[in-house]
Amino acid sequence: MDELSEKCTCAECHMRTLFFAHVSKDELQKVCSLKTEVAYGKGDVIVKEGDKIGGFLYLQKGLLKLSRKTSDGRDQILCISKPFDFVSLLSVFSASEFNYSVTAISDSLTCVLDFNMVKDLVKENGSFALDLIQKLSETSDQIILNSLEIKRKHLHGRVAHVLLFFSDDIYKSAVFELPLSRKEIAEYIGMTTENVIRTLSEFRKDGIIGIEGKRITIIDSDRLHSISEHG
Repeated sequence: MDELSEKCTCAECHMRTLFFAHVSKDELQKVCSLKTEVAYGKGDVIVKEGDKIGGFLYLQKGLLKLSRKTSDGRDQILCISKPFDFVSLLSVFSASEFNYSVTAISDSLTCVLDFNMVKDLVKENGSFALDLIQKLSETSDQIILNSLEIKRKHLHGRVAHVLLFFSDDIYKSAVFELPLSRKEIAEYIGMTTENVIRTLSEFRKDGIIGIEGKRITIIDSDRLHSISEHG
């Protein structure tokens, strides 16, 4: 974890259009003066489940996983956060502690906003509050709909869904470095690690994908989409 001391760039940041479109220049300057940019390496734990909420976390670059412990002590991945996501939204107004852990699955850059400042803006600026509610609703909907989409699929469809998520939504490429381990994929789709390894091997043998370590090549995109939809 590396704390950065770059100049204030909130006015040019995506956060301005996504989150602060309806704040004044003075309010934006106050936000900017109290923010902290922090860089994390792959595997770094940013938030542990049960940590006190002390800041409002926004992802500028990289990928994060949100996870929590099940009753039997296993990890369950709730979602993958991509750039321009507000990672804190699921707990920040409903609890004093985080209900999930946040871990970098690639080198990442976060922006941490002062939580009391955000709460003050909510109280004072109705348009800002509505923007925040919209983002909260969108985040919740995305997690719920993605979870339902995964649950309706069988094993092969779930693995295909994950591969297409990274290929189509994250990297926009048929060739990419898979940021999740086989174990993490299993935690994300609710299957065993052994089943994930076997399914990936079957996809490779059938000429649907190529695998070189963590490098994945989507060879037959149409077939993989069909498996994701019907498998």
